[in-house]
Amino acid sequence: MPTPSKGPRLGGGPAHERLLLANLATQLFEHHSITTTEAKAKRVRPLAERLITFAKRGDLAARRRVLTVVRDKSVVHELFTEIAPAMAERNGGYTRITKIGNRKGDNAPMAVIELVLEPVSAKQATVREAEAATKRVATATSAKAEKARTAEETDKVAAPEAPAAEGAVVDATDAEPPASDTVSEDSESGPYGPDSRLPLDDGEAPEGFLVKGNRDSMKYHTPASPWYDKTVAEVYFRTAVAAEEAGFTEAGKSKDED
Repeated sequence: MPTPSKGPRLGGGPAHERLLLANLATQLFEHHSITTTEAKAKRVRPLAERLITFAKRGDLAARRRVLTVVRDKSVVHELFTEIAPAMAERNGGYTRITKIGNRKGDNAPMAVIELVLEPVSAKQATVREAEAATKRVATATSAKAEKARTAEETDKVAAPEAPAAEGAVVDATDAEPPASDTVSEDSESGPYGPDSRLPLDDGEAPEGFLVKGNRDSMKYHTPASPWYDKTVAEVYFRTAVAAEEAGFTEAGKSKDED
């Protein structure tokens, strides 16, 4: 026979022990307090608290689980309707064991096991209320922060449109002629005469203008130049002659060589 995990077995066998503990739990729920030996009180305590946990669930499955231990339906009804609601605010510790000395005769240590039906202390209730208030404040703060962040992102998205409108007003009221750098690609004359054009919006060369010019170095590159593909053009010329007339020098040559 396997050795019991919780000390010596109560009664004559496993079935006797189960019935003994079930009767003790039934009497505890019926009278709310019973006097027994310390060994029996300590063994019935986990069973009683587990049954109270099932009763706090309150569903049909929990009631059927309790009925497998407590056979008296009136006691089960009292457990679900009176004891469990009284334990609703308590998270464990549903029973209390008080030692009352030894019994006369066999000198067995005795104890009283009872249900803890007192309401939860005001201090614990205050702590729970404070925790709930802290959660509410944290939720409100996070909501405000999220709202402010959303408003800020909306302002950032709408901000670029305002300068565009102001710029349109300035352009409409400005009477000064545009600089040479701002000559449009559709104009008949570029920044260096009719044979020059600025790059298109995508950086490509206008049709018929293949010679690249660099204003900083005042050099131009023809398609045959080894640096042609690597050069970023600031102005395009129709021919190399037009570039030289504008004061540009072919890349790789100096003005003295010309």
